[in-house]
Parts: sequence; structure tokens; C-alpha cells
Amino acid sequence: MDTDCAAPYRERDNPVPHDTTHAINARRILNATCISYVVVLLDTSIVNVALEPLARAFDVQMTGLQWVINAYTLMFASLLLTGGTLGDRWGAKRGYLAGLVIFMMASLGCALSLSPPMLIAARAVQGIGAALLVPCSLKLIHQATPDPAERARAIGRWVGLGGVALAAGPLAGGVLIHWLGWRSIFFVNVPVCLVGAVMAGRIAVASSTSSASPVPPVPPAQPSARRVDLPGLIAGMVALATLIGVLIEGHRLGWTSAWIVGSAVLSALAWLALLRIEARHAHPMLPLSLFRSGVFTGSTVASMASAFVFYGLLFVVSLHFQQVRGYSALETGMALLPMTVMVAIGSLMAGRLADRFGPVWPMLSAFTAYAAGALGLAFLSADVPYAFAVLPLLAIGAASGVVSPIATAPALQTVTPARAGVAAAVLNTARQAGAALGVAIFGALVGAASSAHTGLYAALGLAAGVSLAMVPVWRLAMRR
Repeated sequence: MDTDCAAPYRERDNPVPHDTTHAINARRILNATCISYVVVLLDTSIVNVALEPLARAFDVQMTGLQWVINAYTLMFASLLLTGGTLGDRWGAKRGYLAGLVIFMMASLGCALSLSPPMLIAARAVQGIGAALLVPCSLKLIHQATPDPAERARAIGRWVGLGGVALAAGPLAGGVLIHWLGWRSIFFVNVPVCLVGAVMAGRIAVASSTSSASPVPPVPPAQPSARRVDLPGLIAGMVALATLIGVLIEGHRLGWTSAWIVGSAVLSALAWLALLRIEARHAHPMLPLSLFRSGVFTGSTVASMASAFVFYGLLFVVSLHFQQVRGYSALETGMALLPMTVMVAIGSLMAGRLADRFGPVWPMLSAFTAYAAGALGLAFLSADVPYAFAVLPLLAIGAASGVVSPIATAPALQTVTPARAGVAAAVLNTARQAGAALGVAIFGALVGAASSAHTGLYAALGLAAGVSLAMVPVWRLAMRR
């Protein structure tokens, strides 16, 4: 028999095993979602080494640089809770692809920006894409890995690669800026997103399977009937945006100016409206009932405090290296490497530490390390050798890596499996909000100070104070 004719018969007699098809599809999903998570976290750290090049290119001061960083984080935090709901309604794959396309086009817009407002607007759109990508990525992984152990390994790899991206951001940004200019840190997202889109297009879904297929692919979850909490979304965005705006623009416009006082009043009213809406809404994006658990509340506060300290310090220390010490983008990326590498190492060690010592002592040690690292950096001045900054940077990075995973596990144990996705989204939103507040407040302290050193000392003192305050907060939460 001719071999070309025999092939179809052999294919029917020896169909591809279901387990093999499932494994291939799950691997494709994991690879695609890891690509997206890498670019999302890369953009939370890579821009910090571009602060001085951006200041020179656009002639912007502290407030402009803060908006470049926070426009992305602000939209990410504001829409993250809603992104999961949209993924339920559209389907995880459609939501993922929509987020990827939005992120890619916004990155192109950042790279082609001709003015600070254009760059800030494009960064905000990047945040919208990221807010769709992250929850839809987790939904795809959840659908593709019904076995809990397999799912845990997949999510561990997803989180681990995100940690590597966060650690590599400053160094990768420094290399790109050194050779290709600041626009390259945004251009590089375009091919990465295209690769992710092609990989996501190969994910099997029920509607794309013919009846002749021997093994059906993993079907997507049915769209949820949950409605988008539009009033809560608007109130939350207004509350957070006006608060960040007051903190960033207060020094420049004057803390008693009409704009700042009016924005502060609007922010307070928006926060009150958010609480009222979420308490009464049938499908709130922020279920207040979660906070009846002291453990969940403590985990949320710890996650926010950690992001507040880490990203606030990353911002002001990057400024110190570039504007006070005169480091180039590449030198700044190299200088920050001890801190960012320890983020990845701390994340990998967190699970083992929690298994051996429980969730209390590793967290207390991490926040103590935050405080020690911040106080250690207080000796950092232009004439002090960089070597004296290495140990404090290592402590800060390790603390950041340990806190997030250890804070997450106890929080998720307080909710039912059906609410685990919402609880995880709340924790991630708290982290992004903490990051935005850290950049806004630490930047405001540096901008309002009489000298760069005074501002840096004030920011470091605040970081140490917040970190030490979390020690009794975490102990109290875990006792409950």
C-alpha cells in the first residue's frame, strides 16, 4: 500500500492519547501566559532606569516622572478587579488576547510619544491591557490544569518567571537604553506581545474543534453571569486617581491651593461612595465581606505595605543613582541588580521558609529586613562608595520576594475555592495600589525637601517606619 494513503488509516487506528493532547494544550497555555506576565512585570521596573533620560528628553521634573511611573500602575490597580469579570463575560482567551493587543499598541504609543502627556496617556493604556492580561492568564491556567498539583506547579512557574522579569527589568532597561535609547524599552514589548498572541492563537478551544477530532481540547469555562460593577469601578478609579494626584501635585501647586483641596475632598467622597456601593451591590468587584477575616485583612495590608516600601524605594534610589551620583541608565541597572535579583531568590525561598517556620516568623523577618535595608541606605551619599549600598539593597530585595507569596497563602485559606479568584485579585490590587502610593509619597518627600539628601533621608525613614509598624500588625493578624 502506498505510504501516503496509509497515513490516514494509521492516524485513525492510533489516535493521539487524550492525556498527550491535554498536556500539549496545557503547555501551550502556560507558555503563552508566561510571555504576557513577563512583559507586565517588566514594565513595572524597567522604566525606573529611564528616569534621567526621560527628564532630559522631555524637560520634565519630579512630578512628570512620577506620572510616567504611576499612570501604568494606577490603571492597573483600578481595573484589575474588573478585568477578571470581563474575562468571565468574554471568555478567558478573548480577554487575554484583547489585553495583549491593547498592551502591545500602548507600548508602541509609548515608544513613539513626542510629549509627556502622550507618554503618560500611553502608559495608562498599558495599564488597561495589563489589568486584562493578569486575571485572564490565571483563568486560562486554571482551565487547562484541573489537577490541583499540576495547577500549583503551573502557577508556580508563572509567578517565578514574573519574578525573574521583575529582577531583570532594570538591567535589561539599562542595556537597551545604553545602546538604543529610552524608546527601545517600549519597542521591545511589541515583538514579545506578537509572539504571545501567536502562541495564544494555538490554544485549543471548543468552538475551534471539528467533529472529526479524536480528542476534544480542554473546554473554556462558561461565561459568568456576573455583571461589571460599573458604579464601583468609577468610584474606585476616581478615589485612587485623585488621591495619587493630590500626593504628586501637592508640592508643585501648593497644598492649600483650590485644586489640591478640591481634589482631596473629591477623593474622600469617592472613597466613601466606594464603600457604600460595594456594601450594597449584588456583585461587588471588591467584596467587603472578605475583610471580616482578620487574616485576610492582615495579608492585604501586608501586601500593600510591602509594595509601598519596595516600589517607593526603587523610585527614589534610582533617582539618587542617576541624578546625584550621575550614573548612566546601564550603571543604574547594574547598581540595582543586587536588589532585583534577591526579589527572585526570595520568591523561590518563600515556600520553603513558610513550610519550615510557618507564616509568622518569615514575614516578621522580612519586614525587619525592609527596615534595616532602608536605614542602611541612609548612609548613602555621593561620596560614599557604592559597596556600602550592596547589603541594604540585598535585604530590601529579599524582603520583597518573601512577603508576597507568604502573605497570599493564609489569605486564600480564609475563603472558599469559588472566591479564591476574587480574593487573589484583591491582593494583587492592594499591591498595585501600594506601589502607586509609594512612588507618589516617596517622590513628594524628595521633591519637597530642601536638598536631594534630605528628601532621600525622609523617604528612607518613612520606609523603615512603615516596615516596623507591620511587625505587630502581622503578629496580631496571625493570632486570629
